[in-house]
Amino acid sequence: MSKQPNVIFIISDDHRYSALRCAGDKSVSTPNLDALASMGTRFEQTHIMGGMSAALCMPSRSCILSGASVFRCVKENALDPGFVLWPEAMRQAGYFTYGVGKWHHSTQAFNRCFAGGSRIFFGGMNSHYEVPLQEFDPTGNYSNDQRYTLKEHSTDIFTDAAIRFLEEHDSEMPFVLYLAYTAPHDPRTAPEEFRSEYLDEDIPLPPNALPVHPFDNGEMKIRDEQLEAWPRTPEAVQRHTADYYAMITHMDDRVGKVMQKLEERGLSEDTIIVYTADHGLAVGQHGLMGKQNLYDHSIRVPLILKGRGISENKTVSGLHSQIDIYRTLCDLTGTAVPAGVEGLSLQPYMVQRDNESSAIRKTVFSAYKNLQRMVKDERWKLIYYISPEDTTKVKIQLFDLEKDPWEMDDVSGLTDNTDKMKELHHELIQWQRWAGDSLALPLPY
Repeated sequence: MSKQPNVIFIISDDHRYSALRCAGDKSVSTPNLDALASMGTRFEQTHIMGGMSAALCMPSRSCILSGASVFRCVKENALDPGFVLWPEAMRQAGYFTYGVGKWHHSTQAFNRCFAGGSRIFFGGMNSHYEVPLQEFDPTGNYSNDQRYTLKEHSTDIFTDAAIRFLEEHDSEMPFVLYLAYTAPHDPRTAPEEFRSEYLDEDIPLPPNALPVHPFDNGEMKIRDEQLEAWPRTPEAVQRHTADYYAMITHMDDRVGKVMQKLEERGLSEDTIIVYTADHGLAVGQHGLMGKQNLYDHSIRVPLILKGRGISENKTVSGLHSQIDIYRTLCDLTGTAVPAGVEGLSLQPYMVQRDNESSAIRKTVFSAYKNLQRMVKDERWKLIYYISPEDTTKVKIQLFDLEKDPWEMDDVSGLTDNTDKMKELHHELIQWQRWAGDSLALPLPY
């Protein structure tokens, strides 16, 4: 057994926290991710910090890679090069680091992080059957004439590259394999063997499915929202959800193949496996299709860890943020934490004990452009909607998540809730100061 454990870090695109069988959704098939959760620890309340652009993939991945507030790690709509990213820190600590799949950042950042790689996609989204790919270039040039495409599904392409790495890696150095899928992002075109598992009419409608969002949230006509006509019909929501689930099931199957290869190589006991996503997705909930909102379906993501020092079959329900993943990985691998990492470590919450609620953070915070802000404690959630024409004009939502987990009943107008709104407003202002968010918000009453 090597002194430092290997790490396989798997990140998907658009996978909301609830779209797992082990998270309670009995309509989606995710046997391999469920098995990973049963062999490790699953966190139920992992939140993104949001971003100042509609393409939330980049800021969310920046937060994960830097372990820092989105207002500090993203500058001019790009990952700030001043941060030591976690694969880079592990490379400096003696790991052989290898990148596969989507990299929504600069080529320079990729080559700082990784000593090798294959089937690299420098971009945000593309047809899953025509992904422009690059092979690792130690010079860092990655010129356009080096690009190529393969007439296979992106999930299969990236999986095959990851498996090939596991087959060929024979160094004594511990490794980091960074495997970044573009699934289940649209266009949701899973192979027919997986799409055929889902009949549209069998997909249950979520309780918060609506024909239209009840008010203008500032991004009603963004690209993601135009993937389906208004009003959203039950049949359309079922079809989109079936497409979404098929993409997830296809990816889950391929994650299983990576785990199988790890087992065949005798590396399972000495490898930490992480599964997460950059952000969630509405897919018809609240009358929305995209992720440009601060409802839980869009700001909560899966987080599963399995391996040495991680309890089996454990669920942790405490609130925390994506930025907490960096320090957690450092603690699990004995890697020094660079300056600039602001997240907490989740390692203490993965020790073996009963699955009681474990408070990690008192509250969590998320932002979307200068249009929306959110703060949430273990029971209550406050969302601000700011008018793009006049920032002094706002709409407020308050949800009692204990009674209303689907966020359907706005109780901000009830006098009994005024003190709670004052409290959450104070928490929101504290988060803004900490995060470097200068947007002024009026009192919510």
